[in-house]
Amino acid sequence: MKPPGIDFWRRAIAVWLLIAAVETVHGVLRGLFLVPAVGEAAARHIGFVVGSMLVLVVAWATSRWLDAGTRDSQLRAGVLWLLLMLGLELAIGRARGFSWQRIGAEFDPSSGGWMGFGLVLVLFAPMLGAWLRRQPKRPCRNQPSPAGCASGSRPR
Repeated sequence: MKPPGIDFWRRAIAVWLLIAAVETVHGVLRGLFLVPAVGEAAARHIGFVVGSMLVLVVAWATSRWLDAGTRDSQLRAGVLWLLLMLGLELAIGRARGFSWQRIGAEFDPSSGGWMGFGLVLVLFAPMLGAWLRRQPKRPCRNQPSPAGCASGSRPR
């Protein structure tokens, strides 16, 4: 199998930059609005769920453009995203003055850290995004056949 070309890697990096930007905005908004409303621990858990959905939405929305049509290329993109995200998280933690122990706690579920689970999601996000993109649309019902409606009737 031929390895992906430079255009694939450029697209993978561009999608990761979009994920990083979306997650950064999400983190700022979480800190500004959610933490004061529900507290740090609850905000982390809510933020994990919302952040996971955001990663999947970006992976789904960009899956055709990424053009990672094989599991191999999807995994390559996922490994790249995981390494870049890990590097970013470590850099942000150190820039904020956190100790290595504090940063490590973010990856330790027994300390309330879910970052490791998030990185696993990032690893598989290209595969999940492509899988979600391939799912069939809802069946059409009892209407004249518009374009894209396989069963001869319109979607609900």
